[in-house]
Amino acid sequence: MKFNLPKINAVLIAVSFVVIVIGFALMTGEPSGATEYNPDIFSPRRITVGPMIALFGFVLLAVSIIVKFKRK
Repeated sequence: MKFNLPKINAVLIAVSFVVIVIGFALMTGEPSGATEYNPDIFSPRRITVGPMIALFGFVLLAVSIIVKFKRK
């Protein structure tokens, strides 16, 4: 069976999914409830680093789908 995407594109798609999951995992943490305030919800890891890594994963996913790499 022949696929339309080369193997390198499939590998890049898998890598981008892993990067996206890592980005979303960095955004998780303890919530701030009605009874107690958690200042960690505004940490740079949760509001800057995690979303940037997830965005990089989505861009890598788009590039790995759109760009056609040459086969040898």
